Amino acid sequence: MNHDEQLKVYQDIVNKLNLGVNNKNDVSKPTHFITTHSPNAPADVVLVDEAHLLWTQGKQAYRGQNQLEDILKRSRITVAIFDKNQMLKTEEYLEPDDIRRMEERADSQGNLIMLSNQLRINANAATIKWIRDITEKKMISKIPKDDNYDLRIFSDAKKMYEAIQHKAQDEDKGLSRILATFDWKYNSKRKPDNADYWMVTAGDLSLPWNLQLKPKNARSLKKLAWAEQPQTINEVGSTYTIQGFDLNYSGVIIGPSVKYRHGHIVFDPSESENTNAIRNRTLKNGKKMKVADRLLPNELNVLLTRGVNGLYIYAVDDELRRALLEAENRT
Repeated sequence: MNHDEQLKVYQDIVNKLNLGVNNKNDVSKPTHFITTHSPNAPADVVLVDEAHLLWTQGKQAYRGQNQLEDILKRSRITVAIFDKNQMLKTEEYLEPDDIRRMEERADSQGNLIMLSNQLRINANAATIKWIRDITEKKMISKIPKDDNYDLRIFSDAKKMYEAIQHKAQDEDKGLSRILATFDWKYNSKRKPDNADYWMVTAGDLSLPWNLQLKPKNARSLKKLAWAEQPQTINEVGSTYTIQGFDLNYSGVIIGPSVKYRHGHIVFDPSESENTNAIRNRTLKNGKKMKVADRLLPNELNVLLTRGVNGLYIYAVDDELRRALLEAENRT
């Protein structure tokens, strides 16, 4: 698992079930697995969750070119859960031909299983299509009626936050958090000048970015994932803290990198602070290319599909906010 917060969950499961395995070796990041295992003595079975987060170029301690290929060499059986619409960083980017070849390879072995249903969201097909249309077709249609799923558009980010706080206080509706596209500055290694926290500001709402507020009982809570720590109701999460997790209700602030112009949604990399998505990627042919037009929609897709029972949305862009409000009120 190449995701810090999700890794904590799997390690916690191992501890709670008392499986009697080595936490660091049997539940680990891909680079650790690759460097501690030899193709000459492969593991029997390797499960790769969120395989779209695997690196497809060298980085830091990893000196290979494709983590999935290196894992396959070190495993007799590899089960990889992959969603091309959840690749978020340039170092994870796979060219369309690479994805096709990967699928054909699995299919030729009789091992390709295509998953078509989004089981996370307790919504009907029309609601799921409405969400998908935003990121895949770049369009906003009328919000469908759905008796099971609470989908709301807010004209005020602060009121949306108050609604999420209310849901979080209800024990039956517990895990509810505010999320946002990565359109505000953040540096995990230092504080901003003349301020205690890196902040997300939308209208009258201003909250710290993820992983800055410390829990009162740090020792007992530090092993929990971001969304499970109680103080994070007062923070804004990003794809880097929430990907792979379910929330009961999610409030999503769509930042200025997502706009609505001439009847369509457009993604503006110049408004994004997600350097992992907007920098150049070197392709297999050696050319450098911007792939933000593919990665930024994936970022929004991840955020809009976290809420099991409800999704609340506030858009910073005036035209996008108006279009969403009209979609909610259209008869």
